[in-house]
Amino acid sequence: MTYDLFYWPGLPGRGEFVRLVLEAAGADYREMNRVPAEAGGGMAAMSAYLDGEQGPQIPFAPPFLRDGNLVLAQTPVIVAHLGETLGLAPEAPGDRLFARQIATTTADLVAEAHDVHHPVGVGLYYEDQKPEAARRASEFRESRMPKFLGWYEAILKANPAGSTWLVGDRMSYADLGLFQVWQGLRYAFPRRMAVLAPDFLAISDLAERVAGQPRLAAYLASARRQPFNEDGIFRHYPELDGE
Repeated sequence: MTYDLFYWPGLPGRGEFVRLVLEAAGADYREMNRVPAEAGGGMAAMSAYLDGEQGPQIPFAPPFLRDGNLVLAQTPVIVAHLGETLGLAPEAPGDRLFARQIATTTADLVAEAHDVHHPVGVGLYYEDQKPEAARRASEFRESRMPKFLGWYEAILKANPAGSTWLVGDRMSYADLGLFQVWQGLRYAFPRRMAVLAPDFLAISDLAERVAGQPRLAAYLASARRQPFNEDGIFRHYPELDGE
């Protein structure tokens, strides 16, 4: 089975949460923005799905995944489907639901991180909303970041199987999402994270374990891993960072 991932070229963004699950599972997949148009890829192929030309399962926005005849959008839905299909999800029904809850909350955090630099409108440039972004960044740094990170830390410490992973006794897609968020926040807010990190050692340890998984270590060292940049969700604007 080859999965087809549709996302914008040159961005880690929300697509990276999907890539991490695919890479951790050793799954065969294609980045459709890198597939030639004559082979069914490229931006025209993505647009055809978004315009409803490829059937009734119309995605609202990328990322979306083609799994055979199934088309899935929304990052938490995609990663849960992949995790539960590829062996990167808890086995118990209740734990599976909890992992989905974590992934959905991670998506909320990602949206808030994005809105730091685009608090007025996604169609406007950052330069068009700098005063509002500065105000939003202050609240995000001081209140929202510790609130979200404290929740993850509490989950790790409360896990009956131990504080190694968020749910159960093995790595799941929920852990991969937390890893990406942790890395993204460190990139976007290095000064703030330097202050906060000592209070969240369980998360820091989890991120190291994820990065040390053989498949993920190889992926993170490869050209397939797209670096954070100022066109993505986690952007480093020094004026928005602070202790």
